[in-house]
Amino acid sequence: MDIKLHRLESFSAQDTQGRAYQVYGYELMARAYPWLDAAVQWEPTGVVEYKLATGEHLDLGRDGTLHGAQSGLHLHRAPSGAAH
Repeated sequence: MDIKLHRLESFSAQDTQGRAYQVYGYELMARAYPWLDAAVQWEPTGVVEYKLATGEHLDLGRDGTLHGAQSGLHLHRAPSGAAH
């Protein structure tokens, strides 16, 4: 299956010490008709993933916190008026 990432959002997040991180939310898109060479049509799959600006994958917890498996980070979305 042909897939690509489509960026939905970006936002600032903070760890427990208040350090700021940039987070990007992506939706996986799948090619609708991969056997056709006509104009490529991509459709949303409903699968969303989050990554740090560094590329590290983040898991979204039920409580809205983000967890980095590699780094051990625990992040929460920064208030909307917070500086980057």
